[in-house]
Amino acid sequence: MLSYILKRLLLMVPTLFGVLLLTFVVIQFVPGGPVEQYLAEAKSSAAGSGGAEGGGLGYRGGQGVDPKKLEQIKALYGFDKPPTERFVQMLGQFARFDLGRSFFQNKDVWQLMVEKLPVSISLGLWTFFISYGVAVPLGVAKAVRAGSRFDLVTTLLVLAGYAIPGFVLGVALLVVFGGQLQWFPLRGLTSSNWDELTWGAKVVDYLWHICLPVTAMVLGSFAVTAMLTKNAFLEEIRKQYVLTARAKGLSERQVLYGHVFRNALLPIITGFPSAFIGAFFAGSLLIETLFSLDGLGLLSYEAVIRRDYPVVLGTLYFFTLIGLVTKLISDLCYVWVDPRVKFD
Repeated sequence: MLSYILKRLLLMVPTLFGVLLLTFVVIQFVPGGPVEQYLAEAKSSAAGSGGAEGGGLGYRGGQGVDPKKLEQIKALYGFDKPPTERFVQMLGQFARFDLGRSFFQNKDVWQLMVEKLPVSISLGLWTFFISYGVAVPLGVAKAVRAGSRFDLVTTLLVLAGYAIPGFVLGVALLVVFGGQLQWFPLRGLTSSNWDELTWGAKVVDYLWHICLPVTAMVLGSFAVTAMLTKNAFLEEIRKQYVLTARAKGLSERQVLYGHVFRNALLPIITGFPSAFIGAFFAGSLLIETLFSLDGLGLLSYEAVIRRDYPVVLGTLYFFTLIGLVTKLISDLCYVWVDPRVKFD
């Protein structure tokens, strides 16, 4: 076991290196980097000042930029060094878990991520617990009533929900319940008068705001978990030990929850770590952007749009590392749940 864990940890190093290298190379060919955006904003400011103060000053953006000033701007963002040197420097920083400093927000990337993390955690926890809290009992009920009208109707509803992307469902929820009916707010996680509310009113206000984004995020994972639970139970119910337990006179409830339940939940329990982390990071980008929730997803999206490369690479490094560790924990859960599994 120890040697397996050590091998997996060592394999994370080339994986992280490959992800960072590929992203860094792609960034070098993306037009409109931070230097260009800085110059564009400076030209826009100069044009606005010229228009406001008259023709004496005028717009000077077309006259070019002083080469010394341009070199200072490049040095400010670290682009005065060759790409290879910048990449090696970045790897050294990441090895010390120093993710750098944002170009445009003048904050450490770690500080930005800590500030945005509560929103993503809030979405992730609700998505995870609702998905598993409803989908697992539904999957068990579908397996017990396999082939019945209940099984057919719930399958159609679950697959219909799974076929609708979360982003599209979010748009529909916003248009219908946020725009036309005005039952729910269109953006944000709390109201503007949050600090003035009592504790009970804060809870109601929070749940009121979180309802639509969580609903949009839940359906996809909900469908997968429900169908996985059903199929796992059906597979176990057909096995010989179930017939033996029934032949010994055990009730159907004892057979189902005393023998089948533990074995059928093996693939679901081992998927807990991945589902738990995925609920925080995987599905929150579009939902946070759509509902204007200031979380990690929106932070990553804005960093890509503004070419804030330290935030882009820092969050990518963090997400990749979390994903690799989560995958290792998922594999180790197989041994914890089922001692028959051997990594040898």
